[in-house]
Amino acid sequence: MSEEITQLLLAWNDGDAQALDRLMPLVQCELHRLAHRYMAGERIGHPLQTTALVNEAYLRLIDSSRVRWQNRAHFFAVSAQLMRRILVDVARARKKLKRGGDSIQVPLDEAMAISRQPSADLVALDEALTTLAAFDARKSKIVELRFFGGLTVEETAEVLNVSAMTVARDWGLAKAWLLRELENK
Repeated sequence: MSEEITQLLLAWNDGDAQALDRLMPLVQCELHRLAHRYMAGERIGHPLQTTALVNEAYLRLIDSSRVRWQNRAHFFAVSAQLMRRILVDVARARKKLKRGGDSIQVPLDEAMAISRQPSADLVALDEALTTLAAFDARKSKIVELRFFGGLTVEETAEVLNVSAMTVARDWGLAKAWLLRELENK
């Protein structure tokens, strides 16, 4: 199935719109698993549900015509990054509301996705990853792919075009750095 997904991604790159229609049923389960992993870290009662996260990521994926898909691992890496961005955007919007920004007008569909309690952990993790990326982009990307994307060491190595040993070493160092950084916040 991995090879079939890669072939459909390449066909989609080449402008075959029907490739996308054949691709989505094959990746839907994995996208749902990624979204579930993200949502498991959110508080109970989070306004965004797993299926809504998958749907929003899907809309952004089909809008990303500038991405030249390399393979299955690359697709899921980009998907994971999009899901992380969506959740961080929602968390930041909730945080803004809590700080008194609730007098702004928000369209009804966006208002349904906003709660008054911030997801501080996700925002703190995103800020820590941004800090890490400023001085070591590869380690930040490895955390994103492994932790959020659920990619294996080998898949991460393939996406980043480095050895599995490099990914394993950087993964350990990045986890230790992030734990220390998050404890200091």
